[in-house]
This record gives sequence, structure tokens and C-alpha cells, in this order.
Amino acid sequence: MAQFEALYGRKCRTPMCWFESGESVMLGPEIVQQTIEKIKMIREKMRASQSR
Repeated sequence: MAQFEALYGRKCRTPMCWFESGESVMLGPEIVQQTIEKIKMIREKMRASQSR
């Protein structure tokens, strides 16, 4: 028996198995654009901290 199952009485559900097969998730263009902007901001901050 796995440790998680022994503690909680059920199998561990990782994000990989939350969606049923054949089920698709559609993201709107706004969410995609916001994510891209946040990634750019993170990259800029990482570059700034590494250049010190």
C-alpha cells in the first residue's frame, strides 16, 4: 500500500489524472495572453537578478 493511500484512505490524484480521457480544456485568448505577459515579466526579472 502506498504511503498516501495508507494516510488518507484513497489513492493520490496528481494533476496528470484529474482530467478524464477525451475531455479537453479550452483556454480563452485572454488567459493565454496574460500568461505570456507574466512569463515575459518573470524572464526579465531573472535576467536582471543574474546580471548583478
